[in-house]
Amino acid sequence: MNKEIILSFEFASSTGEICPHTFTNPVRVISTNAVEEVIPCLRMVQDAVEEGYYAAGYLAYESAPAFNEKFKVNPNNKMPLLWFGIFKEVSEKSVESDGYYQVGPWNISTPKDEYSKSIKTIKKAIKNGVTYQTNYTTRLYSKFQGDDVAFFEKLKRAQTSNYSAYLNIGDYQILSASPELFFHMKDETITTRPMKGTINRGKTVEEDKENAKWLYKSEKNRAENIMIVDLLRNDLSVIAQPTSVHVPKLFEIEQYPTVHQMTSTVQAKVKKQTDLVDVFRAIFPCGSITGAPKISTMEVISELETTPREVYCGAIGFITPEKEAMFNVPIRTVVIEGKTGVATYGVGGGITWDSTTKGEYHEMLDKARLLEEERPNFQLLESLLLEDGEYFLLEEHIHRLSNSANYFGIPMNKEKVKTALLSFAKSYENGPYKVRLLFSKKEKIELEAKSITDPDVPVKVMLANEPIDLENPFYYHKTTNRTMYQCFEKKEGIYDLLLWNKNRELTEFTIGNVVLKIDGKLWTPPIKCGLLAGTYRQFLITTGKIREKVLYVEDLDRHEGIWLINSVRKWLPVDFSTT
Repeated sequence: MNKEIILSFEFASSTGEICPHTFTNPVRVISTNAVEEVIPCLRMVQDAVEEGYYAAGYLAYESAPAFNEKFKVNPNNKMPLLWFGIFKEVSEKSVESDGYYQVGPWNISTPKDEYSKSIKTIKKAIKNGVTYQTNYTTRLYSKFQGDDVAFFEKLKRAQTSNYSAYLNIGDYQILSASPELFFHMKDETITTRPMKGTINRGKTVEEDKENAKWLYKSEKNRAENIMIVDLLRNDLSVIAQPTSVHVPKLFEIEQYPTVHQMTSTVQAKVKKQTDLVDVFRAIFPCGSITGAPKISTMEVISELETTPREVYCGAIGFITPEKEAMFNVPIRTVVIEGKTGVATYGVGGGITWDSTTKGEYHEMLDKARLLEEERPNFQLLESLLLEDGEYFLLEEHIHRLSNSANYFGIPMNKEKVKTALLSFAKSYENGPYKVRLLFSKKEKIELEAKSITDPDVPVKVMLANEPIDLENPFYYHKTTNRTMYQCFEKKEGIYDLLLWNKNRELTEFTIGNVVLKIDGKLWTPPIKCGLLAGTYRQFLITTGKIREKVLYVEDLDRHEGIWLINSVRKWLPVDFSTT
């Protein structure tokens, strides 16, 4: 692994724009493993900033007793409690690599029965008034070798974080794909954005919206969130000007590739002469990763968690010579020990009286999915029929594209896309064409047209040799990522494959939807079976030409006709005689 000290931050500004800050070649390093040295070291960091330097680094969760001796933590930390590099300058380029890495299986340190016992212990503490909510966490371990920057890139793709950070401090590499801001202090204003409340993403646009709606209305998640908001309001009041603490945003739902998260925003105007030590003494560690009340809850955590959190749940960030400070809460964070190659990932959730072992364990696994989630680079895709200068189902295609853009968190201006398509069509006013539209994360639009040649019909198809993965969201969205289709074997001379799921329900062809005629009626599978919502399919349903019904592999033995349909070819008769 690269031992050069590099610290790179991709934090969102107050306008939401990601602004890279990368630091190399420190003029000195300030670090300590002793609790009693944390505040003196932090003052040294502060002095360096006063002298016109940048400072970047982290504080571990176990540094908390430095700010309040009543905070109880696991004392067995190996990493420095505080580590900051002091730098003359900053680069606005992010770190990048497409190198090779290998990660072994991830093993959880807390068996489910032990996890269940801990939940019961926390509930007993809640009943006795010791805690109202406890953020209970555990660790996952793996072996890592190869390019850690490439692994960091992978984590970012899986999480699409607003507060990601890569820290190579020599002995350790810290890869943080955190979605949570701890605090941003600029001039006299300090902003915190606690994150509490989680639900997994839906596979389809409709299911996804329902999940987000459920989270927004969930009394349990709102209760968790408001507890932490109140805790942070109380913490900030220590350094805030009178009456300045306020909550401009409450219960916002943010979407990430694997989960929806509930966040709130708490702001205040800090008192004159408030410095970095004052801020950390008032609000560290963040209430969203402790629970409430903070002192007694941290004692519960120290008794239940058998390993230290270290950087996880601490704070990672930087301070500029202008005294602007920004730190994340290091969740969704992997720490790699350079000597051993051991990778550690902390994960957990807020436990309240209403929590269940099953629900919390499932949520915890959802938060760990980014470790193995392979989110490829892809573009959104639409294939449109252009006949004599007119698009078929233009509004339907733009609507579907917009839905997928929203699902994947890609900004899109529908009118801009429509204008580009109409302008492009002016060059192809005669004859039928297939227009391929690609839409990227940077709102780049690419268009190409190809003449349409009709295949010999009926087209020969065969049944896929294995079921699809119903949980793969790419089956429900049209993109350039077609790996889930390419994994199926197709014999020579076969036009397409008919797919099916683990319940032996028919789903779709790889290039269109399927329609079966049974008992004189035309049927197509519902979206829930695992398929793309084709624009032509929806048009036919809306106009009453076809209806939805779960179709099974066995129905292929009794159909009276079968067709492959899409908006470019429309109806293609299918021949199964070769299968």
